[in-house]
Amino acid sequence: MREQAHNHPTEIRNINRAFLIGIALNVGFILVEAGSGFYFNSLALLSDAGHNLTDVVSLLLALLAFRLTKIKPDSKFTYGYRKTTVLVSLLNSIFLLVTVGGIIWESIERFQSPKSTSGESIAIVAGIGILINGFTAWLFIKDKDKDLNLKGAYLHMAADTLVSVGVLFTGVLITYTNWLWLDAVVSIAIAIIILFSTTELLKDSFHLSIDAVPEGISIQEIQNEIEKTKEILEVHHIHIWAISTTVNALTAHIKISNELDKKQMIALKKNLKDKLFHHNIQHVTLEFEFEEEVCSNEQI
Repeated sequence: MREQAHNHPTEIRNINRAFLIGIALNVGFILVEAGSGFYFNSLALLSDAGHNLTDVVSLLLALLAFRLTKIKPDSKFTYGYRKTTVLVSLLNSIFLLVTVGGIIWESIERFQSPKSTSGESIAIVAGIGILINGFTAWLFIKDKDKDLNLKGAYLHMAADTLVSVGVLFTGVLITYTNWLWLDAVVSIAIAIIILFSTTELLKDSFHLSIDAVPEGISIQEIQNEIEKTKEILEVHHIHIWAISTTVNALTAHIKISNELDKKQMIALKKNLKDKLFHHNIQHVTLEFEFEEEVCSNEQI
């Protein structure tokens, strides 16, 4: 699911700039959308503004996590702050679920008691949202497969673009039909779209937060790959987890032939690490055991 992020200085600056531009544009749009929602009494606009607010918070948290990963490890935090990228991704998912609940609750109340609103004004504001959200999504599209938080930012903004399209059509229909109940119906549709776009992100974030094997990596395939090497007799106690949303780690016990000398063991270790790197595992710790050794470690 995730590719190795090379973290070149230019790439880091580009990602940082994408976050800052996206945050600035969406803060401005939230002010316009929320103000218009209150003025024209549109729940669809207010719902989308609330959703966009959670997106801004998500972008801010993702930017913070992105910067925390650049802090060097120390004696207390031996992996640095890389895990914050996973925690932020999980927190953003929960944020969105809370937003969905609030939108649905308010939409049901509004559906029962529709209120007068300006369809034309809704369509104009939604049109602005299409441009801003679409452009923000474009900022992340190039790097969306390199990091779970970048993917989350892209999915949020792409979903927002589609939502704005729906709100625009709602405004047009209300203008020509005066069907005020459409405002509440579209708000519920917005909530459903958010829910579906959040499900996969929530699942992946939760799995990584409890050190599950990252998506796209199979322990059985890794074991088979390692055991293809003729010097290796057996592989056990394999653990694979995510240090961050871009860096994966592996530990394993490798049983080897007694005939291997120190030079051969060093070459074998390098060969294994090169193979694992191509399976998106960047941090590898291997423990060699000889034929007559009995592993006393219990499987955890």
